[in-house]
Order: sequence, then structure tokens, then C-alpha cells
Amino acid sequence: MATEQFDVTVIGSGPGGYVAAIRGAQLGLKVAIVEKDKRLGGTCTLRGCIPTKALLMSAHVYEQMQHAKDFGVQATEIQLAFADVQKRKDKVVMKNSKGIEYLMKKNTITVFKGKGKLALPGKVEVTGDEGKTQTINTRNIIIATGSVVRPIPGFEVDGERVVNSDQILELKDVPKSLVVMGAGAVGVEFASVYSRFGSDTTIVELMPRLLPLEDEEVSKELEKSFRKRGIKSQLDTKLEKLEKTDTGIRLTGKTSKGQDVQLEAEMLLVAVGRMPYLEGLGLEGTKIKVERGTIQVDEFCRTGEQNVYAIGDVIPTPWLAHLASKEGILVVEQIAGQKPQPINLRQVPSCTYCDPEVASVGLTEAAARKEGYDVKVAKFPFSASGKARILGEEEGFVKIVSETKYDELLGVHIIGPHATELIAEACVALQLESTAEELGRTMHAHPTIAETVMEAAEGIHGLTIHI
Repeated sequence: MATEQFDVTVIGSGPGGYVAAIRGAQLGLKVAIVEKDKRLGGTCTLRGCIPTKALLMSAHVYEQMQHAKDFGVQATEIQLAFADVQKRKDKVVMKNSKGIEYLMKKNTITVFKGKGKLALPGKVEVTGDEGKTQTINTRNIIIATGSVVRPIPGFEVDGERVVNSDQILELKDVPKSLVVMGAGAVGVEFASVYSRFGSDTTIVELMPRLLPLEDEEVSKELEKSFRKRGIKSQLDTKLEKLEKTDTGIRLTGKTSKGQDVQLEAEMLLVAVGRMPYLEGLGLEGTKIKVERGTIQVDEFCRTGEQNVYAIGDVIPTPWLAHLASKEGILVVEQIAGQKPQPINLRQVPSCTYCDPEVASVGLTEAAARKEGYDVKVAKFPFSASGKARILGEEEGFVKIVSETKYDELLGVHIIGPHATELIAEACVALQLESTAEELGRTMHAHPTIAETVMEAAEGIHGLTIHI
């Protein structure tokens, strides 16, 4: 039994939980963190963002080496050493997880290994692997248990022919052919990885476009780019049946127009559906409301139970690591007696690390029009960028969505080289309530990819120079 009193106990050490813990310690709070996994870091570090991006980097290098002659470099006998790709990925993951452990020690945060359960008021019970339970006394609790893969009835995974996004990270060999079910960020990223590693890849999506949450023009551009790379897109299609064959899997389904679809491949990746991980948390009998599987909170992430907060994938805000981190900071700043502003969910950037990369922040053109804005739009293509030509990556564009009354920036949408880095500038612009004119007048270094953002902003007033 732990008898010491903590100011904050965080259940879960993902990017929401560990960031909340560190900020709490920085503000002078006595903090504990509870983690059921053997390693710290949560899904993002261990099974999500970090390992996936490590694979994407290897795929990018492999593809660049195959086109080395375009840059005047003679490289022969280029081979993919997939076992070494996996070793590098594991090394990156381990280093990140160890880094979080170090940060816990540096900030004198007490780590409890085991499964956390609410024992209100003011207690968290932690059950370790061996069934031993200890109790933490705490003034405040932050639930940051994240999400897990949701099983899809009829498409149960077996870890061999049918895999989920966790299992595909641990493959020993590259499948000859792969069907990806779902064209959200997870689906298009893995399609991008394995197609470059040599898999004959097809994406199947229920909605009529890839990345359905992104701006429509971005979705069209991504489909075009994927087509050039040999990735097939079977859109507007509902898969109905999965059969296992001698060589892999057979899928049957129908388009929204009733046309029959049949696909065969060595492997199926089920890349749809995650659900909040609330198992064994002890929410029953508390005032914490759960609707559609998510914990209901107010704009300050407060649950219905006093001094109990929830952040990240367990609440109905976008399930993104960077948002979870900011929610964690918001919570501990309140606990420490500060008066933080609620998070503006319109300013949450979305990043997809496929090839070409996709990133956005703010309203899409369709959403802005739906909200009644007098919308003005401008685009600048990477094909007109000197730096993009130097990189040999000329696909895509920057699209600015603004409104005419105040020239306010409403949204920025990017598909192309380094989109996930370029979006940071747009985030700053929206945070500072910049106008399109201000962004266009901001001097950008030449030659850089970032100039495309400036040129797109200048296009709002018909002043683009390079097209």
C-alpha cells in the first residue's frame, strides 16, 4: 500500500498521459503515472505514430535509392533487407520509450507498473502482472488510457493472412499482394509503405474518396498520385465477405451502385476502427458518463466526477497524439491553479505521412461554404517550385481557404513534399488570426518548399508571382 499523497495520478503513459505528468511536475505538483504495458509511451510510441513513421522512412529511402540515377548517382544492386528495416524500427521505438522513462526520472514522477482502476474518492488501485494490488492516494486523476484496435465482425484477424495495424508492424516478410480495408490515415500510410516495399496494393474504402476527412481536392490528388505509383483504389465499396484461400484471402463486396467487387491477395490489412480502452477502469457506479464508448467531458476535459479528468482517445475529440498532449497540459494547468483557455478544435492540425504527404489545419472549402462564409480559395502547385524540382518531388499543391469580409485565413490544405512540416506555419497563422495578405507578405527564404505557402496566400488576391 502506497501511503504517500499525490496531487495528480495519470492512468496511461501515452502522449497525453506522459506529457500531462511532466507538465504537472514542472508546475510543482507531486505526480504519479500508471502504465499496464512493460514499456512507457502508449500506442503512439510503441504501436502507432513512431514505428509506422520509421517504416515510412525506410520505404522512402528505398524508393529514392531506386531513382538515384535521376540525381546523377550510380547505385546498383539495391535490395530491401526487410529484417534490418524491422530492427531499425524496433531500435527507434525502444529509444523513444527509454527517453520517456528518463523524463519520468528527471521530473521525479513516480511510475507504477500495472493496470489502474478508479477507487473513488481520491484513490487509484494498481494491479500488477502477478495480481498484487497497491493503492495510490491522489487528489486528482487523469484518465489517459488511449484506444485499441476494434474488431470488425466477419473480418477477424489471425495475425497471418488477416492482420490489424498492430500486427502489420511485426511482419517477417513483405506480402506479395495486400488489400487495405480503410482509406483513413492508417490505411493510406501502410499502403504507401508496403507498395514501395514491393506489395501489389489495393485500398478499399466505403466512402467515395481516400482520406474522407480531408479537403476534396486533396483526396483527388492523392488518388491520382497513388494510381501513378501502382496503388489501386477501390472506392465507394462495402466489403461483405472474407474467405481464406490456399494462397491468401478472397474478398467480396458491392459498390454503392450495386456492382459486385471481388479481390484476392496474400494478405488483408483491416485498417478501420479503434475504440477507447476503458476495460477494468471501474467507471461503473461513478458519475462519469460514457456515450458511444467515449467518456463525456466539458471543454476543460472534466468528467462528471469531481477531480477526475479524461484526455486523448477516450474522449470524443479527434484522436491525435498532439491534441492529447495539449489536453493533458490543459488539465494539469487547471489543477495547478492556472486559468488556461480551452483548446480551439478548429486549429488542430491533421497529418498523414503517406507519399505524397498530406496535412491540413482549419476548415475545408466545403465546410467553410457550409458555415456560410463568402469563401475565397487559391492554390499553388509544387510543380512551380524550384526547391520541389531540386528534390524531384513536384506532385501536389498548397490550398488556402479564406473569407472575403476580413481576409481571414480559414484553412490550409497541403499535399506534397514535407507537407507535415509545412503545416506548422499554417497553425501559427491561424493561431494568430492572420489574414491571407499578412501571410502572403511574410518574407520566405528562397529556395524553400515553404515559399509555396506564401505564394498560395498571395493567390487569394491574384498576386502569385511564379504561375
